[in-house]
Amino acid sequence: MAFPELLDQVGGMGRFQILQLMALVVPIVLLTMQNMAENFSAAVPSHRCWVPLLDNGTSQAGVTGALSPQALLAVSVPRGPNQQPHQCLRFRQPQWQLLDPNATATNWSEAATEPCVDGWVYDRSSFTSTTVTKWDLVCDSQFLKPASQSIYLAGVLVGAAVCGHAADRFGRKRVLTWNYLQTAVSGTVAAFAPTFPLYCLFRFLVAFAVAGIMMNSGSLLMEWTSARARPWVMTLNSVGFSFGQMLMAALAYGVRDWSLLQLAISVPFILSFVYSWWVPHPLPSWKRPCPLLRRPPPRGSQPASPTPPSAADLKLCPTPASASHLRGRMTAVGLGQMAARGGAILGPLVLLLGIYAPSLPLLVHGTVPLLSGLAALLLPETQNLPLPDTIHDIQNQPQEAGLEAFRLSY
Repeated sequence: MAFPELLDQVGGMGRFQILQLMALVVPIVLLTMQNMAENFSAAVPSHRCWVPLLDNGTSQAGVTGALSPQALLAVSVPRGPNQQPHQCLRFRQPQWQLLDPNATATNWSEAATEPCVDGWVYDRSSFTSTTVTKWDLVCDSQFLKPASQSIYLAGVLVGAAVCGHAADRFGRKRVLTWNYLQTAVSGTVAAFAPTFPLYCLFRFLVAFAVAGIMMNSGSLLMEWTSARARPWVMTLNSVGFSFGQMLMAALAYGVRDWSLLQLAISVPFILSFVYSWWVPHPLPSWKRPCPLLRRPPPRGSQPASPTPPSAADLKLCPTPASASHLRGRMTAVGLGQMAARGGAILGPLVLLLGIYAPSLPLLVHGTVPLLSGLAALLLPETQNLPLPDTIHDIQNQPQEAGLEAFRLSY
């Protein structure tokens, strides 16, 4: 009798499973917020160069006459492609001739301009502070913003590989507890990072731990849930991701400072770390006899009154499913996560191609899936073989097809 069948006998979804579900899904909500954080904390607000006539009170006081801020902006910053103030250039000297109503674009397009050597002025009406405004990730440094996103996704890739193997070797619960602590500490430190490289480093460590939480949470839920209740449990686990996305939008609406937002989504993991010590181990201990599988009483003796077994009893039950049956599961899950995150790392960097041509990112995102789909036609396991459409087709599939696929693969 397999372990899921024992769970079906004692009750598919009891208080034990409900408490475990709540304990493991709450961190799923929080880690989803970590994944989406830079959509808000790294928002790029409208910006322009810092200019003395507008942003230095002493220089503005020396200007003769009463000029409006719009007029001072017009003589200090050239117009960009969208006819708004240029985000990365300013005039070396004020172009007073542009105040003439008859002035045209040629009056300033040939004027000497320079980069924003004194910094930028940002529109803070939507976000009081972001990582972009803190470290000026604009203009010549705009590539650093997608680079930080790729570094985060690289952390997920590395974490999927390391945490998957570590969970198979040291146990899912132990690795999961460590991941909770690492997310809390690294996320909190990232909120106070004094430099951009340090911020990227601690966000990498957050992503490393997030990968371990995603993989180990799902496995723990599956192993302690009956076969009948597994679809519902995994559906609720997926709902945790969706709820985290909605909650992140609401939280970012109320918290407009990036460091406070980073703290708000990191500190709660401390609570998850504390209660994770009471989360049961993924596999039952087999050191004692199982109360469910005792030998029947001798013939003619009075049988004892049956007592319903509890979920705690299952921790002592030996089952035919040994540890080797599950060995390597998390390693395989980790490899799958690595493959998925490899493309995600390149995603933000591909968008940088839009600097050279707006159609290049779309061309790359459209061509790569097309080539991948065509390459799948060459897989030896399925080449020239009919693909099953239903479970009935799989059950009736001749063994010769599998042997032929094995032969072609070698």
